[in-house]
Parts: sequence; structure tokens; C-alpha cells
Amino acid sequence: MLWEAIRLALRSIFRNALRSFLTVLGVVIGVAAVIAMVTVGQGSTLQVTQDVAKLGTNLLMVRPGQAQRGPSVAGVGAAAFNMKDVTAIQEQLPGVRATAPANTRSMTAILGAENHSTSVTGTDARYLEARDIAVARGRGFHESELRTGAAVCLLGETVRRELFGGGDPLGQSVRLKAISCRVIGVMEEQGVSSFGTDQDDFVLIPIKTFQRRISGNNDVSMIFVAVKDGVSTDKAKAALERLMRERRRIGPNEEDDFNVFDMKQIAAVLTGITSVMTGLLSAVAAVSLLVGGIGIMNIMLVSVTERTREIGIRLAVGAQEGQVLMQFLVEAIVLSLLGGLLGILSGMALGALGAHLLRVPFALDAWLVLLAFGFSAAVGVVFGYFPARRAARMNPIDALRHQ
Repeated sequence: MLWEAIRLALRSIFRNALRSFLTVLGVVIGVAAVIAMVTVGQGSTLQVTQDVAKLGTNLLMVRPGQAQRGPSVAGVGAAAFNMKDVTAIQEQLPGVRATAPANTRSMTAILGAENHSTSVTGTDARYLEARDIAVARGRGFHESELRTGAAVCLLGETVRRELFGGGDPLGQSVRLKAISCRVIGVMEEQGVSSFGTDQDDFVLIPIKTFQRRISGNNDVSMIFVAVKDGVSTDKAKAALERLMRERRRIGPNEEDDFNVFDMKQIAAVLTGITSVMTGLLSAVAAVSLLVGGIGIMNIMLVSVTERTREIGIRLAVGAQEGQVLMQFLVEAIVLSLLGGLLGILSGMALGALGAHLLRVPFALDAWLVLLAFGFSAAVGVVFGYFPARRAARMNPIDALRHQ
């Protein structure tokens, strides 16, 4: 009986193909929109996670000043760090893998007639280990260069491309204001993050060179602390805060005059934001499914009215109410499943297109596809039941009299 009901449903659907297509269009749009939104949202979340992982998921960043909401004012009214703080963190905290100082300033790198605005960071050899980045060509800083404050530099790929094009920068000199730095290496390309930040637009120089010839003091504006694998960053952060409070002589009832950022917490916040946005957009898109269900109910009511005499004849020759109910209910379910199938295919295509345009991974969830297909079937059951019940409860005599 079920196969016969399916055959009759398909015959009725294809007999009015255009009307059937317009009926299921709401389901198609709803399912496609949900799949596309969730797929792009999951791809964005994955991209954020990967970008934060590039910065270092086991990475802590310490800055002077209290953490502030809104525009950063860290460092205002607070004493800067120094190299003794860096050494103390490395030596006194057992869970630390690498500790690196960093001073950063926006400057213009000049090579002949070419110039490029970039960020110049003064640091040492530990920076590469703490940030998990590598030298692609050339070499890193030698200990003698760090000790004497030599005028050497490492270029990010963007700076290399802007100044040298396809040329080889190794051994050539780049000017940073009054400093002529010899290029000793080019960093491995990292690309653009999901935040729109170019992660290759930087120049690294020895921190002593930065302090002597750019900042004019021995301050350290930021310390990167890489935690060993298997060590909790929460515990490392707590130990780091205790050490810094002790070194900066902060009393028990006094607030910290420094702040520690945990990249895992930042990653959790960012992925939480993308998840909430994905959920909201998916909820809005799911409204189309409700509209599609109402459309199916409407067209099924029209179909019942159009086929009143046919229903009357079937009932008069002995068809049971359950058989008539099954016929129209199956027709509604088939309509919604066709819409669900078309919506899944459209949603996958739109998701792939969106991921390509936004440059995020294509993260299709198989459970989402199954859920969308099941939900479309539920739409057919819920919105098809009332018209099917109305058809099944018709009086055969009144149905046969219908014109």
C-alpha cells in the first residue's frame, strides 16, 4: 500500500510540476540557507582556531598596565618591563618553554626608490621559538649580533615582496629611519589571518638595536611566554602573575599594573562569537522552512479541493479513511523530501562558494545534512497531516456531489 501511495503521490506531483516546484521552493531555500550558513560559520570558526594556533595556543602575552576594554591603553601609567623580567620568567617558571621580549613600532622600510610602511619589532632569537615561526631563507640572529646590537634584520614575506619583488634580499641593506640593516633572513610565509591582518608584514631586529637606535631606552613593552606542551596555561598564567606581582612589588590589596593575555581564552571568545552569529543566521534562515511548510499545507488543501470527486469515488468503492489519509500524507512528505534534497544540494554548493569567497575552510557536517533531510520530512508530516485528514474524513455522498 505504501508503494502505491508513493506512486500516486509522484504522479500527482509531476502532473503539476511547476506548481509543485513553487510549493517546495520555500523548503529548498530554508534548507539551503541553513546548510550554507552553518557550513560557512563552521569554516570561519575553524579558520579562527587555525589563526590563533599560528600565534600559539600555548602562548601568554604580558604587557604593562591594566587590561582595558575598548581602545588599548596598556602601559599608560605603569612601569615598563626590562630584560631582567624576561630572564626571571624563563629561569623561575618551570612550565615555560621560551620567553621572548618584544618592542614594536610602526616605521617605513626603504630600499632605494621603494618604501613600505610596516611594523618593526625588536626581539631576540627566542621570539621565533615562542611564536612557532621559522626562517624560510637565510638564518636567524647570532648571539654576537644580539649582544652587540648589530644592524641586521629578518623580513616578513610581505616586506620582502614589496621592497625586492622577485629579487634576493639576503645580504642587501634596508633602511629604517637612520638605521641601515643588513638582511640576513626571510621568514616563512603565514598569510592573512581571518581577522584581515597580514601576518607577514613585519621586520625583526635585535632588541638592543631597537633600544639603542629607535626607542632610546632599555624598556621592554611586551613579553611572549610560550608554555610547554602538557602544561596548563591557566596554571602557568597564575604562576606568572604571582612572579610579576613579586617583582613589581605589588601589595596584597593592590591591583596588578600589568596584564596577561592567554591566547586560548582569546580563541574561545572569538570562536564563541562566530558560533553565536552562525546560530542567529541559521535561525533566521530556518524561518524559510516554516514558510515552506505553510506553502505545502496551502497547496495540499487546494489539491484536496480539486480532487474532491476523486476522493468521493475512492471512498464509495471501498477505500478506507486510512488509505486516503496515507495517500495525501505521503504526497506532502514526498514534496517536502524533494525540497529537502534540492535544498541540501543547493546548500552544499552555496557553502562551498561562500567558503571560497571568504577564504575559509569548507567544513560540511554530515550530521547537519542528515538533520536537514529529517527536518524536511518532519515538515511534510506536520503540515501535510491536516489536509490529509480533511480528505480522509469527507462524506462520500457530499464528495460525489461536488462540482
